[in-house]
Amino acid sequence: MATTAEQGIQVRDRIYIGGEWVQSTGTGTLEVVNSATEQVMGSVPEGTADDVDRAVDAARAAFASWSQTSVDERTAWMARIAEALGARMEEIAVLIAQEVGMPVKLAHMIQAGLPTMDFGAMPQLMAETAW
Repeated sequence: MATTAEQGIQVRDRIYIGGEWVQSTGTGTLEVVNSATEQVMGSVPEGTADDVDRAVDAARAAFASWSQTSVDERTAWMARIAEALGARMEEIAVLIAQEVGMPVKLAHMIQAGLPTMDFGAMPQLMAETAW
């Protein structure tokens, strides 16, 4: 995905569909605004109905293979996701705090921490579940 940083502003020019960063079918962009300072933090492509259709089609296509994965493979994926979220938790918390206007400490505990804990708990929960 192409990104540039100009004066601290993150510019994203692609959307994530089907496991890859692709161009939107639209030409518009949306500004991402720090709700505490009202300063622009970045911009993202303005998705279209066609983009949504492509994403839904990709999700449906992925479901066929994902639904056939073993519990062990899914468990491994949950552990990898938890590890990746944990590695970027501070970055996630700061960005969310800026975007929604909440204290970083609160964003760290709730917006970044809870998903990390949820994914981290999944391997044990999956091991304890009768499939």
